[in-house]
Parts: sequence; structure tokens; C-alpha cells
Amino acid sequence: MERRKTRKVKVGRIEIGGDAPISVQSMTNTDTRDVDATIKQVLELEAAGCDIVRLAVFDEACANTIEEIKKVTDIPLVADIHFDYRLALAAIEKGVDKLRINPGNIGGYSEVQKVVSAAKERGIPIRIGVNSGSLSREILDRYGNTPQAMVESALEHVAILEKLGYENIVISLKASSVMKTIEAYRLMSQRVDYPLHLGVTEAGTTFSGTIKSAIGIGTLLAEGIGDTLRVSLTASPVEEVRVGREILKALGLRAYGIEIISCPTCGRCNIDLIRLAERLQEELEGIDYPLKVAVMGCVVNGPGEAREADIGIAGGKGKVALFKKGKVVSTVPEDKALEVLTSEIRNMIGKKGNGAQ
Repeated sequence: MERRKTRKVKVGRIEIGGDAPISVQSMTNTDTRDVDATIKQVLELEAAGCDIVRLAVFDEACANTIEEIKKVTDIPLVADIHFDYRLALAAIEKGVDKLRINPGNIGGYSEVQKVVSAAKERGIPIRIGVNSGSLSREILDRYGNTPQAMVESALEHVAILEKLGYENIVISLKASSVMKTIEAYRLMSQRVDYPLHLGVTEAGTTFSGTIKSAIGIGTLLAEGIGDTLRVSLTASPVEEVRVGREILKALGLRAYGIEIISCPTCGRCNIDLIRLAERLQEELEGIDYPLKVAVMGCVVNGPGEAREADIGIAGGKGKVALFKKGKVVSTVPEDKALEVLTSEIRNMIGKKGNGAQ
């Protein structure tokens, strides 16, 4: 797929847009004023592979937390701010790496000018975030609640910043409707070359939200649209990161850790394949090494269908065949399958000089 050409902006140590890898973001759900709880969650997100973390900044105490987090990690932080330009200035002062604001709702022109001036001085980008549920009455009267309305609303905010000579901008256009989200980003990608932050807002719980996000974000990425993403789930922020990484992995856009391919089982399967695959997933969690592992239900199709896997197993009656690159190398009892497979995987990684724990 050919990726849409966009400008590049820098958020702390992470680049967004241009030829930079598509980054995965999430947002803490702690009370930002609770320094210890917020730091704990930020570190959990970083450990899960999150590239950028957003914080809700709704008072000065929240802004102060930014400075405390910066003492323990260099993961880029985004301040999510509404209505009060002073909080944006406070966040900048405390070392935030990016702002998420809408220039039209944080104060008058002079207040926006102050924020832009401070952001320019520190080289901090601003994400303009438009949600379909928070469009102005004027926009709704003119365009209805449509993808075009979302685009025009975002462009109004962009115009405010451009008038101040500021173009260090990222744009997001999120709706809870998958199709509305997709169409809004398609339209925006034809209008500007600013990097786009993808997401389906209020996507739902882990199961339904993952499906909606994978379809919405995945469709756009497959069309070459999008430079960073956040999966919005009513779940742990860590789960958002896991899903976001899997979306990128599935599209071949980033290589994250071990990829497990497994068959859906059928009547020929004589081993507890579902449990075996689940336990293998647990065993390999956290190993950030690009390896493809297959867990197949039978030897009839297993090695052949999974010949692209680096290593895998295929079930038989009470035993499994261990294969590498489609070639069977040994057979082992079913109750030893997980132990043998994980041992072989760790040996392969060790021989390639990996430092996975």
C-alpha cells in the first residue's frame, strides 16, 4: 500500500507523519492529580509498547503531574485540554510534549495567540481533535451531523492556527460510527497534508470496540491514510495498546513481537488446540521479537498451510509434529507440546542474539 504523504512533526522522542513508523497512543484513565497512580499507569503503558500517552488536564494540579512523570520516563506526553487556555500554558511550562486542544474553545484570539507563542517556543505540536458528538450548532445547521461537518469544523480550527503562522499540527476526526469516521478521514486526506491521528471514538467494550476499531482504523491504514492511532475502548488502556499494535501487525505496517497463527479447528483435530494456543500466547507475551509461530490442529494440512511460519506444531492422536519452515523435524507427546515448542522458540531467539526476557 502506498502511504499518503504528510508533514512530519515531533512529539518528544517520537515522530509522527512523513516516513515515520505509525505510532500507537493511549490515554490514562486515572485521576491525573493522583501522581502515584498516574505514573504507575504511564509506566504500564510504556511497558506494553505504547509510543505516546495522553493525560486529561483539567486543573493546575493535573499539569503539575506532567513534571513528576517526566522525572521517571521519557515517553512523550500529551495534555488533553478543553476550555481554559491557562491550562495549556501550564502544561507547556511543565514540559508536555504535545497539546490536544481545539483553538476555538479555549479562549479568545489573544488567548490562543499566547498558547501558540508558547508552543512555538518549545517546538510543541498541537492536535486538533474533532468528535462528531461535539460539533458547533453553526456547523450542524450548515452541514448536518455528517463527515463533511467534521472536516469543516477541523479546518476552521486549523485556520485559526495558520493565521498565527503555526503549522505544527496533527488532526483527528472521530465518530462512534465506523463509516462516518472512515469517510471523514478520506475527505480530510484530500484537503490537507497534516498528519492524521486515527481512531473510532467511544468504540465500546473490549470485544465490540476492538472489532469496530480494527475495521475503521484498519480500512484507513490499508488505504495509506493515517500516521498515528489510538484505539478507544471501555477497558484498560493497556488493552488499547495491545489492539493497536495488533492492527498494525496484521497490516504489516510494524513488526511487534511474536505472531501466532492458528487454525480454527475442525473434526480432524485430536488435541486441545484452543487451550494450547491460549497458553502459548500467555507464555510468549512480552517477547518483542519478530517471529511467526504456527499452532495447527492436524498434520494433514498443518505444516503445508503454515509453511511460512518459522516454527510450529501440528496435532495428531495424543502427539504433535514439530515443524520448522514447513518441514517436520520431530514428534512429541501432546502433554509436552507447549514445553518443547516454547523451549525451541526461546532457543531460536537466543541464537539470533535477542535480549527478550
